[in-house]
Amino acid sequence: MKAEKEIFHKKDIRFSDLDAFDRKILSALTEDARLTYADIGKVAGLSAPAVFERVKRLRAHGVLAGTSARLDGASVGKPFLAFVHVDADGWGKSQRMLRLRQFPEVEEMHSVAGDTCVILKVRTASAQAMEEFLSQLYVLPGVRGTRSFVVLSTYLERPVQAEVTETWPDIPPPPE
Repeated sequence: MKAEKEIFHKKDIRFSDLDAFDRKILSALTEDARLTYADIGKVAGLSAPAVFERVKRLRAHGVLAGTSARLDGASVGKPFLAFVHVDADGWGKSQRMLRLRQFPEVEEMHSVAGDTCVILKVRTASAQAMEEFLSQLYVLPGVRGTRSFVVLSTYLERPVQAEVTETWPDIPPPPE
């Protein structure tokens, strides 16, 4: 297993090092990672060999962390999605808490500031399976409680996007 620091903090290219071509390449790969270098080149305005070199550099520096398939939860038998807020002593970053990463039901784990310590994105087969997962949390030393937010509908779920909003639109306040 990689050192924890490598898993969470591998950043060799700074935000300012990414140019418009890199962002177009990353956006195209985010939409469909099966695209050929020639297809990406058409989107980015570069030749296939130039795209290949840029992708190689982005991978080497950890910007392009990998290529994976996005699965439909219900289709693989895990339609029950919840965000679990964990209240724990300290910031909840104990080795035992981090072992929760071994469960394939845990899709994301974040240490956060605010009124909770850790937020987990958990996808299970059923409410009963979620209850069984939560029982794993409560046996961890230092866990004081949880709050689970069950997802009823998902309107947007996507990976990190390469594009950056340069100018936010003016949104007028609602009329009184």
